[in-house]
Amino acid sequence: MKVLVATEKPFAKIAIDGIRKEIEAAGYELVLLEKYTNKSELLNAVKESNAIIIRSDIIDAEIMDSAKNLQLIVRAGAGYDNIDLDAATSRNICVMNTPGQNANAVAELALGMMIYAVRNFYNGTSGIELKGKKLGIHAYGNVGRTVARIAKGFGMEIYTYDAFCPKEVMEQDGVNVVDSAEDLYKKCQIVSLHIPATPETKNSINYSLLKNMPLNPILVNTARKEVINEVELIKLMEERTDFKYITDIIPTNNSEFVEKFVGRYFSTPKKMGAQTAEANINAGIAAAKQIVNFFKNGCEKFRVNKK
Repeated sequence: MKVLVATEKPFAKIAIDGIRKEIEAAGYELVLLEKYTNKSELLNAVKESNAIIIRSDIIDAEIMDSAKNLQLIVRAGAGYDNIDLDAATSRNICVMNTPGQNANAVAELALGMMIYAVRNFYNGTSGIELKGKKLGIHAYGNVGRTVARIAKGFGMEIYTYDAFCPKEVMEQDGVNVVDSAEDLYKKCQIVSLHIPATPETKNSINYSLLKNMPLNPILVNTARKEVINEVELIKLMEERTDFKYITDIIPTNNSEFVEKFVGRYFSTPKKMGAQTAEANINAGIAAAKQIVNFFKNGCEKFRVNKK
């Protein structure tokens, strides 16, 4: 049994050591492909693999066709839109993610970005505090829950909306649950986005949703850039000079945001949500354990594609 770790952005050494320990203890072979620069390297490396661990690496039908023995792909992280799920399903390949392993890292980043925004990007001018402000959490998964937990420590008033999470589950955490995204954005000065990029959510954060946010609104996006309707967000920010947008995913129209919205826009140079030593280790080792459990026990608990 051969397990390939294919990462353009490598895991930390301690994470690789943990992955290796899990894989080799099960009697499997571990192969590393790190910092590869072109697709042909991945196509070649995957040929004899039975399972792959990836991060943000693109796994499409061509990659799968090159891996005749491939049975399992594990995304070390929560999002999996970098994998062609339909192609995997049609080839009888199971796809999993590792939900929750990066949650604290992403949540801490989201709160850090809020502080950065309310303190005017640390430009020396007087800002405001998070305490007492209404925070809207759009999607209440592992990251959203963790954001709520941390935000309570700041004394924020927390509101949530999630189309799929039962209302009673959210209310048990002591947050205010609203019935629609529109209500969330109308109530909250700060909104933290945690929705996945799906056909339903892409471009859903648009002008009509954002225009009714209260005075001095801040939108924090540590989810996916595809959920933002960038053209409409730019239009809104041109009209509302009090609106700030802060994200860890560089927008397609980044140069326009930078040029037009000095002091109201910030993006990290690359996606930073899971970029902590702890998240790196947690997600990698969780992926390895899931692979072992899949082949030893047939466990598909974290499967994200159809059978």
